[in-house]
Amino acid sequence: MITKDTSLFREIPITEIENVKIGNAEDPESATGVTVILCEQGAPCGLAIRGGGPAARESGVLDPIAACQEVHAVVLAGGSAFGLDAAGGVMEYLEERGYGFALGDIRVPIVPQSDIFDLMFVTHRVRPDKAMAKRACEAAEKNCPAEGNVGAGCGATVGKLGAPADCMNSGLGLYAVQMGELKIGAVVAVNALGDVYDEDTGKIVAGALTPDHKGFADGEKLLYQAGLAAQTAAPAGAANTTIGCIITNAKFDKPALTKIAQLTHNGYARAIRPVHTQNDGDSIYALSVGDVAADIDLVGTLSARVMQQAILNAVLHTESFHGLPAAKDLAF
Repeated sequence: MITKDTSLFREIPITEIENVKIGNAEDPESATGVTVILCEQGAPCGLAIRGGGPAARESGVLDPIAACQEVHAVVLAGGSAFGLDAAGGVMEYLEERGYGFALGDIRVPIVPQSDIFDLMFVTHRVRPDKAMAKRACEAAEKNCPAEGNVGAGCGATVGKLGAPADCMNSGLGLYAVQMGELKIGAVVAVNALGDVYDEDTGKIVAGALTPDHKGFADGEKLLYQAGLAAQTAAPAGAANTTIGCIITNAKFDKPALTKIAQLTHNGYARAIRPVHTQNDGDSIYALSVGDVAADIDLVGTLSARVMQQAILNAVLHTESFHGLPAAKDLAF
């Protein structure tokens, strides 16, 4: 685990990163929710999508050559494409308070969003909406976000290459470190097709279980077996996607943050197997909320480690939920 090496950096609460606030809102009965990352004064933002099936809003403005240079919030949510309505609630919340891109007397908050597919966990009838997103904004004002079965991770599951009854509960993970003046934090909702690994031990922490639930089935092995048996693309459900955001006080523009987001996907690859498949919508945002001078390769490389630990935290802080086991429940 990244926390074992304290010689160069130290673990900090993610709330120690200035100029940003994080809040969650969820519907536990329906197992869906919203996580809002507020940067009301505006912050440069990059985006890297490596999964084959993303559900996203305002991705175009984050293209490095697009005119928009700042966003005012990032939204992570459940509900798949239906849940993209949540960003409208965040826009209204910010507009009411005078934040956004100024066009005369008009303020237009820029709020990109990515969603996980949690519609098949409990119900597809309830999705994050404007009202839920506004509650997440109100929670962000307190800036004391929790981990586990909360926010965008409320309906998250992992290990879905086996039978539906053999996957495990997942959730929202947070992690942050400081190296000198540099601070880097990660927020991630882990809803992966694959299994989550602890790189230090090389072992699966949460994922597809064997039918007797006495061990892990190994998602990669299941993928290979299914593909070989069908002599075509391995069958897999589309109810997946891991979505996250890196937040740093290092000063970078949008093109540099896009590269940092790309490098951070290495954290996904270390912690989740298989990952970035056609049945995942894996996406990472990168936000710059400070003026600290830092090397892009250092920040990108450390961001991957921070994201890797946040993914592990997501499954370790989750409770058994709606009949699915969590990592802390396992006896093997």
